[in-house]
Amino acid sequence: MSGKARILVVDDERSMQEFLDIFFRSEGYDVVTAGDVATGRLHLENDAFDIVISDIQMPDGSGLDLLQAAHELAPETLVVMITAFASTETAITAMKQGAYDYVTKPFQVDEIRLVVENALEKKLLTSENRRLRSELRGRHRAIVGSSGAMQAVYDLVAQVADTKANVLITGESGTGKEMVARAIQQGGQRRENPFVTVNCAAIPENLLESELFGHVKGAFTGAVQSKAGLFEMANSGTLFLDEVGDLPPALQVKLLRVIQEKTFRRVGATSDQRSDVRIVAATNRRLEEEVEAGRFREDLYYRLNVIEIRLPPLRERRDDIALLVDHFIKKYAGEFGREVTSCSDAALAKLMKYRFPGNVRELENVVERAVALARGPVIDVESLPPTLMNPSSGPRAERLTEEGVDLDALTAEYERGWLLEALRATGGVKKKAAQLLGISFRSFRYRCEKLGLDSPGPADPA
Repeated sequence: MSGKARILVVDDERSMQEFLDIFFRSEGYDVVTAGDVATGRLHLENDAFDIVISDIQMPDGSGLDLLQAAHELAPETLVVMITAFASTETAITAMKQGAYDYVTKPFQVDEIRLVVENALEKKLLTSENRRLRSELRGRHRAIVGSSGAMQAVYDLVAQVADTKANVLITGESGTGKEMVARAIQQGGQRRENPFVTVNCAAIPENLLESELFGHVKGAFTGAVQSKAGLFEMANSGTLFLDEVGDLPPALQVKLLRVIQEKTFRRVGATSDQRSDVRIVAATNRRLEEEVEAGRFREDLYYRLNVIEIRLPPLRERRDDIALLVDHFIKKYAGEFGREVTSCSDAALAKLMKYRFPGNVRELENVVERAVALARGPVIDVESLPPTLMNPSSGPRAERLTEEGVDLDALTAEYERGWLLEALRATGGVKKKAAQLLGISFRSFRYRCEKLGLDSPGPADPA
């Protein structure tokens, strides 16, 4: 163990002090001893320790008093209690009050050695998780939130970042899956290496294999020169597969082979190449349902879903809306050169009531628009889009009448309503509208054509 680890031993038996002092110094620790609660407390006030080993019964008080002092003066210090067999019940009380562990006299040196080693390992992991959470917030300012749901995400990202395990990030469209993927990359050993991203739904199926694995010259018509694929570009780093649920079956087989064999082959090549890539995948689909329906390979699902991080939709973390609004105001006020500093209570109340089907991405679009339209330093209700002013104007459920209904017509009308709602929210940009609805751009275009909404948007190709 590291010589930097410091142990405070508090016991009124001089022989026990000397024994533990000699033993732990021989193990490479820095040891300080005390014979009573008052002296132990004085050491805690004036010095820093990783672990306190304290007897329970002492002349001037109880080890429980020292445990309480450690919580107040040095919350990160772990406390191990020493107890005689007759006072085991008191030791259990100490555990309930926050002691890390206890050992019963007489004990074997291997027993107390293991307890201390485990305590130090826990302390190290706790400190590392805290550091990674701090880096996550510092490096990825767009991941904003203090709600319990987001704290759970921060903790899980911190735990998995430094492992080699594949990660599957799930959640509705617009919840920030790519930002979490980048946080995983930045928190791990591959932080200095490439982070390569590909949207599996945005690339035509006939080009996706070449995009992922590359091709050699002459492999197909138009392959006038060899090209490296994304797996090569991401070597030693991380490959982020967004919308992995949209992978066609043939590519699912090839991706499974790369994960299992750690090799891939360029299109048209005759030999394999090694792959040292960590895969972080994301989807807004329920892949377990896709597996049951036969659209997604079960073996690939389990290979990708070693660790799942679920991102909550914005409606499940409404406590974060005010923080996100402030964050986006600062961002776009700086980008636009506007002196917008805050949001009025009335406008914030409107935002808090809205369900945000497009999640954080939709909220960002709303705030961006509001900053651009604000007539002063404060965003008011008049700067918000009509969808927030009158949310009931969106699609709504119908009631069944005695005469019956035309289900196909109602379904088409319901779908048309959401398509129009998404187009209004994005200023007519279909790619963004598709993202808000959690479907691929191809699917969005097909639905628009089917429902007679096929005019090109302002930022879409004709």
